[in-house]
Amino acid sequence: MTIDEAKLIELMDREAIRDCIYKYCRGIDRADEATLRSCYWPDATDRHGTYSGLVEGFFLWAREVLKSGARNVHQVGNVLIEFVDPTRAAVETYFLALQRGPGKDGVVRQFLIAGRYCDLFEKRDGEWRVARRVVVFDWVDEQSAPTESEEVRFGPRMPIGARRPDDPVYQILADAHDRRM
Repeated sequence: MTIDEAKLIELMDREAIRDCIYKYCRGIDRADEATLRSCYWPDATDRHGTYSGLVEGFFLWAREVLKSGARNVHQVGNVLIEFVDPTRAAVETYFLALQRGPGKDGVVRQFLIAGRYCDLFEKRDGEWRVARRVVVFDWVDEQSAPTESEEVRFGPRMPIGARRPDDPVYQILADAHDRRM
């Protein structure tokens, strides 16, 4: 049995696009700007809730939101990848996000959001990244925000997810890199 080279390249491209989407979730949830930036081309655009414009402005907007102590957990599900040509793909990714943080009035709010990332991915120099993103909101449910601290609510369930570099995944990544050398 021989593997069709074009089909193999397509499978590798699909996996690279999925990895980029997963990296985006880590970047935004762990307030890891370097990882977040690695998911977009520098000339990309993002229409993301109240922000719409060049991706550099999105990074600044997200940085300010995350400075407030906001917490996020994003989970992606269905990922439909439709190749337009060998260097462009229309990608629709369903997501669920739990978001908690202070509003402009200082009151902490919590939301369960369901939606889709509608992306144009481009492959440049062998790498797939977002060139254009429109975040579509299909469901928003405001929830009661907890009044106790994370430590009280989680009890013995440790460690609690944290921002970069304090989240355990960064120690695992460092350990994995150290063992390679």
